[in-house]
Amino acid sequence: MVALVVMLGISLSAQDKTRRGRKYKPPPPTAKIEVTVLRDSDSKPIENAAVIFHVDMEGDKGNMELKTNEDGKSVIDVLPIGSTMRLQIIAKGFKTYGEDFKIDKADMAFGIRMKRPGEQYSIYKDHSGDGNAQKNPDDGKQPDAGEQGEQKDQPKDKPAPEQSKPQPR
Repeated sequence: MVALVVMLGISLSAQDKTRRGRKYKPPPPTAKIEVTVLRDSDSKPIENAAVIFHVDMEGDKGNMELKTNEDGKSVIDVLPIGSTMRLQIIAKGFKTYGEDFKIDKADMAFGIRMKRPGEQYSIYKDHSGDGNAQKNPDDGKQPDAGEQGEQKDQPKDKPAPEQSKPQPR
């Protein structure tokens, strides 16, 4: 009996006090982020918009997607303080929104106003009244078959100057 107690004591003291395997690393403090998505035209909430958080923290990258509720709100509380977040919002019938933010507080709130997409530019539409329309020197005309070989600045009664041709070697 004494031998059993002595053997048990020796075996317990022989075990190493250092732990093997992974060391516990506590998670970083996190921020609570609330995003409210509204229409720009009438400030009404947009329901079911995709709110995507792209997070970059010291080389670790990841993303999470949430949907807005009927009040146009989406809340997340797992993003670490000190990281950089790219907020992207996609809603049907609206322009996609995207912007980078630094998470530096424990509570952050963002109010995003979504705009309707603008009119698409068409080459078939007359843009002569636009201030930023490009001016075409030919006024959009295609040269006729007879005009293709002639120089533009040369009068028709004078022959065009000869162009230099590469000399064979």
